[in-house]
Amino acid sequence: MNQPEGPRILYVEDDPASRALVQRVLQAEGYGVDLAEDGVAALEIARRVQPDLILMDINIGGLDGYEATTRLRSIEDLERVPIVAVTAATLDGDRERALIAGCDGYIAKPIDVDRFPDQVRAYMGGLREEIGSPEVEAEHLKAYSQRLVGRLEEKVRALEDAHAELQRIDKMKSDFIVLASHELRTPLTSIYGYVQMLLQHTEIPGDPAEHGSPRQMLQAIADASQRLHRVFDEIRNVSLIDADRLEVAQDRLKLEPLVHAVVEDLRGFGRSRDIEFEFRGLADLPVVRGDAPRLHEALWNVISNAMKYTPDGGQIRITGRQIEDTVHITVQDDGVGIPLEEQERIFDRFYVLEDTGFHRSSKTDFKGGGLGLGLTVTKGIIEAHGGKVWVESEGYDEEKLPGSTFHILFPLSDDPGTGS
Repeated sequence: MNQPEGPRILYVEDDPASRALVQRVLQAEGYGVDLAEDGVAALEIARRVQPDLILMDINIGGLDGYEATTRLRSIEDLERVPIVAVTAATLDGDRERALIAGCDGYIAKPIDVDRFPDQVRAYMGGLREEIGSPEVEAEHLKAYSQRLVGRLEEKVRALEDAHAELQRIDKMKSDFIVLASHELRTPLTSIYGYVQMLLQHTEIPGDPAEHGSPRQMLQAIADASQRLHRVFDEIRNVSLIDADRLEVAQDRLKLEPLVHAVVEDLRGFGRSRDIEFEFRGLADLPVVRGDAPRLHEALWNVISNAMKYTPDGGQIRITGRQIEDTVHITVQDDGVGIPLEEQERIFDRFYVLEDTGFHRSSKTDFKGGGLGLGLTVTKGIIEAHGGKVWVESEGYDEEKLPGSTFHILFPLSDDPGTGS
């Protein structure tokens, strides 16, 4: 049904039958009618449509009619819009409270459909009701202020209780994930270990590259076990990071062998990729303090991400240099890049850039998929070391390939040395 061209009225009412009745009456008089079911929706709609009159039910959920009216009166573009309470609250003082809250008039429910259009026209024409003497107004203003403070206290207590419950549930979730990850990793470790033992036997026929051979199938089981290990580690580490329980060692170490170990690990992980790696300045880096296995994981996630978004034939440059009291490592690729608006979000939990409808479980295949946790884990690990990680890219373009550059800053070790 098309809205009439006449003045617009916003009717705030949580009862569907009342909304339908008032809407029919007003539209029959040539008014355009917008409807809101609660106070928060009323604020949003009023800002958008700029109504000529607001009819406000008092007893609505969330922000009640009093609070919604007071808030509307503080919005610059709406402060002069007439607001009329249309309510079944007809006890002594209800009318005065509505006027104190900012209403210009008061219509009791159930409405008189014969009189209602005239009442609306009167308020739109400038009718404004008065409370009475200044003493009465001051008394009701004091009562209304006390009521607002009481309502605020109730909402604060409810929010505190909800927050405490969320914290309890979040801790239970984190504890469960840590325990489940441990329980699942234990049998996986056995599977991987026994498969590796079988692969050492020369009697196992076939070749790892021969599809369908016993040796290829055993190798596939080993690769799948490793993949599951990484998935469980990602989930577990995210839970530890969220709970601020991620512990890192402070061993003295050199970053060059760590970076090379990550690259060799990735070269042997999954399908072989035609990507060239170039290393600059890593051998000259000073010692840092950190947790080698966790830093291996953090760098693995960043470099595998660069591989994932770099087509075959591309190059990844890993550069290290000292900047004052920090070590700066950059991982620069020739890939598809990252949209400008997404560059802060890629470190969020479960965020994936690619379309999940085309998801493939691979950390190294071009545009392969994952859980969207790797960069979250990297950020948590780097920050646990007192460092910082961020990304720069000119944008996303699969033809021009602008690439991306990940930056990682580590604080320098306090004591000199060559590392281990």
